[in-house]
Formats: sequence, C-alpha cells, structure tokens
Amino acid sequence: MAIVNASNATFAEETKEGVVLVDFWATWCGPCKMIAPVLEELASEYGDKVKIVKVDVDENQETAAKFEVMSIPSLFVLKDGEVVEKTLGFKPKEALEELITPHLG
Repeated sequence: MAIVNASNATFAEETKEGVVLVDFWATWCGPCKMIAPVLEELASEYGDKVKIVKVDVDENQETAAKFEVMSIPSLFVLKDGEVVEKTLGFKPKEALEELITPHLG
C-alpha cells in the first residue's frame, strides 16, 4: 500500500479504520528524512495490513496540536481511529515492527 499524505481535512477519514502508522514530520527535519525509507519498506512489506499516513506538521498544525506533537518525528499507531502506541524520534525498522505487530489480526 502506498504511503498517504494526510491534511487536516483528510486525517480523520484516512485513520478511521484498521491499523494506521501516522508519521508527524516536516521537510526541514533530519531524523524525519532518515525514517522515510524505513516507512517505505514497511509500506511495501505490510501491504494492506498497515496503512502509513504522513502528516506535515507545518502545513497541518491543527492535527499536530490535536495529538499534542511537540517534537518530530512523532509516530503514532492508531487502531480504528484510537491511539494505541506512540514513539518519538528516529527508530529502526525492527522497533517500528514491534510497535505495529501486536495490533494486527
């Protein structure tokens, strides 16, 4: 499944069903750039099991504020619209898989 870029207007619709990994990021953020290829890998490996949604905090401050994002990258795992996990900063693929896996199936 491709990575989806969500806005304030589309966020609720994009995250309401299933397991969703949300990446709050910004174009100027070094660790955000480092985690991007990791998210691409997860998207291709997990396919339809996990949806990956990216939210640019500069362009979507309303959504970032709702989730109380204070530093980026902030990664949230949502299941059917509810936050079930969150982590801050760059994480290797294995650490992200550990966050996601318990919520599948």
